[in-house]
Amino acid sequence: MIAARAGLARFGTIAIDGTKIPANASIDANRGQDWFGQHAVQITADIVEEAAVVDAAENAQGEPDSDRVPGALADRSGRPERIRRAAAELARQQRHLDADDDARKTAARARLEASRAGAPVRGRIPDGPLRLAEARAHLERELRDHQAKLDRRAALIAAGKKPMGAPPVATEEHSRIIRARRVVAAAEAAAVKAADARGDQQVPAKNLPKTAANITDPDSRVMPTRRGFLQGYNAQIAVTSDHVIAAVDVNRNPNDMGSFVPMMTAAVDAAAAIHTATGSSEHRIGVILADAGYCSNSNLDAPGPDRLIALGKSREQAAAAAQSPTAGPPPAGATTREVMVHRLRAPEGVAADKRRGATVEPSIGTLKTILSRFSRRGIEAARSELHLAAAAYNLRKTHTAAA
Repeated sequence: MIAARAGLARFGTIAIDGTKIPANASIDANRGQDWFGQHAVQITADIVEEAAVVDAAENAQGEPDSDRVPGALADRSGRPERIRRAAAELARQQRHLDADDDARKTAARARLEASRAGAPVRGRIPDGPLRLAEARAHLERELRDHQAKLDRRAALIAAGKKPMGAPPVATEEHSRIIRARRVVAAAEAAAVKAADARGDQQVPAKNLPKTAANITDPDSRVMPTRRGFLQGYNAQIAVTSDHVIAAVDVNRNPNDMGSFVPMMTAAVDAAAAIHTATGSSEHRIGVILADAGYCSNSNLDAPGPDRLIALGKSREQAAAAAQSPTAGPPPAGATTREVMVHRLRAPEGVAADKRRGATVEPSIGTLKTILSRFSRRGIEAARSELHLAAAAYNLRKTHTAAA
């Protein structure tokens, strides 16, 4: 609001992007289910022993049976409490993975049953224990269908009739059967590889467990970056065309896709509040820009301001726009994604997409000179730190512009 009243915060273009910021925790403090199972009994015993010591000390000071919670036990930064939170987080992750695994297995079984029943099944055969069975069922269906064509033609010839059309190719030369055999061979190789991996107990795991929780900051996550992995959070930033931060947020998901609608909503709310106070047309959102990490059909179709979401890397889009440029409105009946392809190949879309990186990336770089690492633990504390850093960024931006 201060920046807007100083003539800044032009909302005509909003660029959204995310960056990973390290937490106040080490990546080496992640533990899997085995570790929690081994230490649960000892952790409980330590807590009971600590409570007994505190009770005895209070009784010695003349405070028997006091209902007051001692500071040491009320402190949520204590190791036992962090471990309990980490264990609860690990259990939540495991439930989520189990639910996803059940859904995948149900879908794989349905595909296999349909394939065995002779019904066509669309899409790539999913990995898993049923992959080989479905591949074989698919090959059997192709062989059966082609043999039926050969039998029908032979029956017509035997009846003295002339078959219509060209004769079918030999079974071993049919392209669909050749492709189906390749799919079976790939599934067999994958099954052998999976069996070898299960049987090799001598190779230590080089990576973290599939589900892991950090006992220093249970809310933080292992985040992939271009330079490797870090223990931290995914910070989301929405920036105006004149490099004022309109909205920020922190989440634990390494993927940016689910952050688009919340960040768009936060930017819309900020623009509405500022426009109400100033009445300036500069404080109305024109277009929202985001990179391919935010691209999904739901984000393209979500209600809200106009948006331009990249469908691929910048150099790939630039090459596509140069090779197949577009002009004018998109074709009638085009899907939302086809409309986006058309816009990104038009000169206006190319220019807008170039502004995206030049708008948000310098702001992220400057913001991270203020906050390069979270100092407090927990997602709410990290979120408050990011808001404070963004406020400091905007104040400095306003001061520099007024100087």
